Amino acid sequence: MAPSQPDSGGLTRGSAAAGTGLRGKARSRDRPWSGSGNTQVYDPAAVTAAVTRGVCRWLEDSGFITLREFKLGTGRRADVVGLNAEGAIVMVEVKSTAGDYRNDTKWLEYVPYCDAFSFAVPPEFPWQILPGDCGVVIADAHSAAVVRHAVPRKLHAARRKALTLRFALAAGQRLSTLLDPRF
Repeated sequence: MAPSQPDSGGLTRGSAAAGTGLRGKARSRDRPWSGSGNTQVYDPAAVTAAVTRGVCRWLEDSGFITLREFKLGTGRRADVVGLNAEGAIVMVEVKSTAGDYRNDTKWLEYVPYCDAFSFAVPPEFPWQILPGDCGVVIADAHSAAVVRHAVPRKLHAARRKALTLRFALAAGQRLSTLLDPRF
């Protein structure tokens, strides 16, 4: 079963490259930079949070339910995992800077656990440095746009079942904790 590719929602790269929100809105309080004028400081944690939010919104608009920081059976945590009604599993690794990408090779361990693997990066990221067989999504805090679709892979049925069960249990546990935090 090939995963249905999330739709870019008609968004264009031009708006992302121009420094506005992907839906044409000017960046506001979700801006991942602090300071004013020439004293702005880039905050990688804020960029990561904004890109993660936009990717989750985009996946959810495309028919996927998402979980952040999804723990695999190997102990690794994928930044974003999406599951749709057909059972397709997509994983998205968020990178805020080129240095973040160059210093991290653990993403290679996620590829065998999904039907499609993509990187999500902010508009100013040099996305051409990312591997050609991985999808690339440009995102801000509001939405995302596909620059390159992920290469579909066939996930083994037993692994799909195990991941789907793990996804359901993690989602249920998070909802239960939200409703009754048991401080």
